[in-house]
Amino acid sequence: MYVFVYGTLTDPERVEAVLGDERYEFDGTATLEGLHRVEGRYPTLAPGGSVDGRLLEVDNVGLERLDRYEGVDTGLYVRVGVPLADGEQTVRVYVGRPDRLGVAGRVEWPEGSSFAARVRAALERSNGMVHRRE
Repeated sequence: MYVFVYGTLTDPERVEAVLGDERYEFDGTATLEGLHRVEGRYPTLAPGGSVDGRLLEVDNVGLERLDRYEGVDTGLYVRVGVPLADGEQTVRVYVGRPDRLGVAGRVEWPEGSSFAARVRAALERSNGMVHRRE
C-alpha cells in the first residue's frame, strides 16, 4: 500500500530508522492536490493548494510502525485515505493537528465530528487526489 510522505519521512535514513527491518520502497514522486504544507514543530497540511512529496510503499506492519511514529494513537496526526489519480488505489496521508504542532497562524478546517472527519471534508470539497509525477 502507498503512503504519501511530504516531511521527515521523505528522508530514506529516517524511514529506515522508523521501519527497521520492515520491507519498504520509495515509488517515485507525487503531488497531493487539496492540501498544502504548513510548518510547525513538525510539518503538517492545511486545506487548499497542493504539496509535493514521495510515494512510500509499505505493508501492514510498516503502516503500523508509521502510525506509531506519527502519533496516531495520541491524536497528534490522523491518517486519511486519498484516491490515487489512476483510480486504482487509495493513498494514505498523515495530517497533523495544527494546534498540537505549534503552527503559526490559524488553519481553517471545515466542520466535522472529529479532526479526521474535518480533514476528509476538506479533501472532498477540493476533490483531493494524489497524482504521480515523472
